[in-house]
Amino acid sequence: MSQDNTAPVITPPSEMKYGEREIINGELITFPNPRMGRRYNVEISLPEFTCKCPFSGYPDFATIGIIYVPDQKVVELKALKLYINSYRDRYISHEEVTNQILDDFVAIADPHHITVRADFSPRGNVHMIVEVKHEKS
Repeated sequence: MSQDNTAPVITPPSEMKYGEREIINGELITFPNPRMGRRYNVEISLPEFTCKCPFSGYPDFATIGIIYVPDQKVVELKALKLYINSYRDRYISHEEVTNQILDDFVAIADPHHITVRADFSPRGNVHMIVEVKHEKS
C-alpha cells in the first residue's frame, strides 16, 4: 500500500478568490451600541461552521449559537461571518474552538453577558455540544 507524501498545495494570496482573501484578513469589528443603557439580547446562529479534528484531520461541522447582552459595543455581522469562516482549515478541538470564540468576542465587544454554544454534528455515533459563558463582573 503506497502513501501519497506530496505537500499540500498553497495558493499564493494573489491567486486566491476574493472570498478567501476576505476570510484570511477577517477580524471581529464592532460599532457603538445604538441603545446604550438598555439591556437586550442579541441572538446569532451560524449553521455552517467547520474546522478540522486535530487528531484525525477529518472535518467537523457545527452550528455556533451566540447570545449576548451588549454593553457599549455591538459586533458587526459580516465581520463575525468572516471570523467564523476562518476556522475552516484550522486543526482545533471542539472544546478549544468554543472557548476561543468566546474569548475573542469578549476581548473585542466586552458584553454584559455572553453564551457561546457549539452544537457539533454527530460523527461516529457521537454528538457533542460545548457551551461556555462569560459574565461581566
